[in-house]
Amino acid sequence: MIIMSFLGQVRKKALQANRRIVLPESSDERIIRATSQILKEGLAQVVLVGNQEAIMHSAKAYEVSLSGAKIVDPYNFERLNDYINKLVELRAKKGMTPEEAKKILLNDPTFFGAMLVRMGDADGMVSGSASPTANVLRAAIQVIGTQPGVKTVSSVFIMELSQFKDLFGSILVFGDCSVIPFPTSEQLADIATSAAETAIKIAGINPRVALMTFSTKGSAKHECVDRVIEAGHILRERKVQFRFDAELQADAALVKSIGEIKAPLSDVSGNANVLIFPTLSAGNIGYKLVQRLAGANAYGPIIQGLNAPVNDLSRGCSVEDIVVLTAITSAQACIDC
Repeated sequence: MIIMSFLGQVRKKALQANRRIVLPESSDERIIRATSQILKEGLAQVVLVGNQEAIMHSAKAYEVSLSGAKIVDPYNFERLNDYINKLVELRAKKGMTPEEAKKILLNDPTFFGAMLVRMGDADGMVSGSASPTANVLRAAIQVIGTQPGVKTVSSVFIMELSQFKDLFGSILVFGDCSVIPFPTSEQLADIATSAAETAIKIAGINPRVALMTFSTKGSAKHECVDRVIEAGHILRERKVQFRFDAELQADAALVKSIGEIKAPLSDVSGNANVLIFPTLSAGNIGYKLVQRLAGANAYGPIIQGLNAPVNDLSRGCSVEDIVVLTAITSAQACIDC
């Protein structure tokens, strides 16, 4: 039996989804080149933000085709007043005025891109190649907001193992690795819930979620451990539909023989595939160790918990990074995929 790689699965889902994904940073050469490749592969319907003449001039200079791309110029946009009014409404408690809203929408492509999603003119957004993560998240949270019932915006990395996959499986999901430095118990529960959904929808795996710490079932006492235990209580109160356990050390979560000793009554110990870290430091260090020492491919950060998919690029991203993240975003936007 041929097992499709994670990227193969994502590309297949993106082709099926065929969603409208806005790439607002059209002044970046990498965005123009990635757009051409995305359109060629049929991974998404691309919406670019900017002056049409300038964008087409860039495409000609780079010798790529943008045939099929939709270009939206904020300065020549028939619905600009609707967008201004909506942004004023969304930020009314912060004293937003129409003049301020217009200035933001005309000068910040990421905010304009987020408004395209909010107003139903795009299904998702990929940004960050030319702007910091904080700006991307600010636009997404302020304009698009969080999913119903979810207060926490977080992230995961999907780790594709090339070594040790017979022991741990080919795909693991790690969260949170890039957004919340010190999550509360409620935030940990939100992260776990969102990560389980991402595991199903994007990674294509049945989630077995471990909320990890430096203690397994009472082996250590500390307020940091209590926070993880409380997150487990919250998930039980919510009656979530995925399998999970809280207060597991990493070895108890991943290694069957150790899980049987340390947490024999757990139904995920020794077999977890979604790992929730207690802090951002632990998550960030953890994914990079697995990436570098085990030769795993790390895909992300994939932002989760938003009312529509928005994903953040590194400012050092490659054209291929943009293509892959756009495909992931298109797959996220497909409810029925």
